[in-house]
Amino acid sequence: MKRATVWVVVYAIAMAFLEAAVVVYLRQILAPGDPAVSTPTAAVGAIPVVEAFREAATIVMLIAVGALAGRDTWERFLWFSCAFGVWDIFYYVWLRILIGWPVSVLSWDVLFLIPVPWTAPVLAPVIISLGLVAGALVLLRMKGQGVRLRFAPWLWGLAILGGAIVLLSFMLDYRLALAGREPPSFHWIIFSAGVGVGAAAFGLGVRRLKRFPA
Repeated sequence: MKRATVWVVVYAIAMAFLEAAVVVYLRQILAPGDPAVSTPTAAVGAIPVVEAFREAATIVMLIAVGALAGRDTWERFLWFSCAFGVWDIFYYVWLRILIGWPVSVLSWDVLFLIPVPWTAPVLAPVIISLGLVAGALVLLRMKGQGVRLRFAPWLWGLAILGGAIVLLSFMLDYRLALAGREPPSFHWIIFSAGVGVGAAAFGLGVRRLKRFPA
């Protein structure tokens, strides 16, 4: 009861900030010259700060979902990963339905602002999200079948290395993003290397779990 209460409250607080950020944006669009709404907090110069906290609030909400859905640390982490992947994919689905963007899976997007802007074609984060959803569901199913989820330290290291390489491909051109310019091309080779390393770590880990389930 105590844990559920804490996470429900955390979720609600994060959601409240998310809604407040949307109102800030709407007021800037609909009443940019109104002194009643054009406060220093809502000033255009503060929008990047509001946006960074909005993104953080979204992650907090997803963490809360995982915490509420899972019964232990592994399940909470896996449900968070699943929720994150579905959220990220349908973010682009709804944008496409509502405003016709992205035009294609190769359209550039600013993925995140913390600690620096991450940029990539839409296809790149969708690939990562599909992997997160699939991987989380596979491990949740195995856990539900009584398999004890445990991975050797070197497998964790390999997975972290893959993730770091992927993040590097997203952040290499952050200076261009800060300047409002689109990179000439994406670092697909670096990205693919990171995905490959991460997929190898997952595949080897699952294989070991199937061989030694208890």
